[in-house]
Amino acid sequence: MNHTLMNDFQTIISSRRSIRNYDPSVKISREEMEEILSKATLAPSSTNMQPWRFLVIESAEAKAVLAPLASFNQRQVETSAAVIAVFGDKNNFANGEEIYSKSVELGYMPADVKEMQMGKLKAYFENVPAAVMHDVVLIDGGLVSMQLMLAARAHGYDTNAIGGYDKSKIAEAFGMDKERYVPVMLISIGKAENAGYPSYRLPVQKVAEWK
Repeated sequence: MNHTLMNDFQTIISSRRSIRNYDPSVKISREEMEEILSKATLAPSSTNMQPWRFLVIESAEAKAVLAPLASFNQRQVETSAAVIAVFGDKNNFANGEEIYSKSVELGYMPADVKEMQMGKLKAYFENVPAAVMHDVVLIDGGLVSMQLMLAARAHGYDTNAIGGYDKSKIAEAFGMDKERYVPVMLISIGKAENAGYPSYRLPVQKVAEWK
């Protein structure tokens, strides 16, 4: 387990690089991976339904299943400690009662507010168009993915966000319902074999405007 944690936010965000070659001898324990994922799940989500689902692909057998689906990203699949497939669960309201009841139990929300909110949410989720929910879980999945990469960096690991894979087959390949789970991205994670390259960012003046 990696006990060295970085707590300086500026260092974490400025030292993150997109890494494609990892040290294959470095593994991440289940305990530490759960800690990284737990920090990632502090990300915000629509109505706090937390629709993200993670598939941690780390065994040789699982990587062999993934490899042909990510044919342009073989180095990441082969050398990383794991590849995390991030999905958005379109049926995320199934956890609504647990989320809101636990919020009451922990003192985060009064019981009457919980009942009122759940009534409104039930009506919303019963009528929300599938295309709208698809977009919602993609946005929430993007938020948790970025937080996951920063949490990994704080633990001293490197990552790469991967969009180049067969999204039409990824869920079924691992026994998941492709109608329910929307592929968001793959995130390779491990220890960089070589230092990544810095990349240019457009100045804020070019990408933002004030009114």
